[in-house]
Amino acid sequence: MNRLDQKLMQLKQENRSGLVCYFTAGDPDFNESYRLFSQLGQAGADIIEVGIPFSDPVADGETIQAAHVRALASGQTVHRTIELVKAIRLQDETTPIILMTYLNPIIQYGFEKLVADTENLIEGILILDAPYEYREKFKQILNEKNMHLIAMSAPTTPVERLKQISASATGFLYHVAENGLTGGTLNLTNLEKKIAEIKPIFNIPIAIGFGIKDESHVKALANKVDLVVIGSALVDTFFKQGVDATLEKVKIFSQILKEKS
Repeated sequence: MNRLDQKLMQLKQENRSGLVCYFTAGDPDFNESYRLFSQLGQAGADIIEVGIPFSDPVADGETIQAAHVRALASGQTVHRTIELVKAIRLQDETTPIILMTYLNPIIQYGFEKLVADTENLIEGILILDAPYEYREKFKQILNEKNMHLIAMSAPTTPVERLKQISASATGFLYHVAENGLTGGTLNLTNLEKKIAEIKPIFNIPIAIGFGIKDESHVKALANKVDLVVIGSALVDTFFKQGVDATLEKVKIFSQILKEKS
């Protein structure tokens, strides 16, 4: 059982939705990024998603694309992202960390090397564009080190495919709320229908991401899903207003979920 498994168990016992916060590693530079990440758990993030910057982040909208550009310009690499996670762990031993990445950077770095270099530091990896044939091999390598390969689903994923995914998915399922890019618009009615369809199929927690932007969205999803993922809205606050304002926003989102339990 790793930090993620423990956190998911804790959330179940507390009978509340958990808050997942995404930021791009090295945005705008290593030090500011570290200052933010190292305080997220304390501010109320239940799970931290650390994005590995990539030159062609096709699933991301403008806000997160810009964060990737800034991070790469400051010299952020896969290696420096691992160094960042090591630094975060010196400050925060308990908050689960998931690496969110595209396939290309981790193939270049070497997947087995990445897993070996992050053992006991992170709890899992979410690969946005990994073809199905890669997944089984990756999953096996991660599971041997007590880590999860986080599975994804989309509004268009057919029920048969969802059943296939559920047969081997561990950790949690990351469900993309809207087709399109991160930071899109949220249609709560459609989303609630989809959640009702997914929940009986999976015996692991369901996370909802893409398009969750403000307090009203968080309130609407509280206790309807296991995990609420916020990326673009927080990345935007961090870029425009800095660390303190961002941590304040995390506290507010966290408080909403705790009050709704």
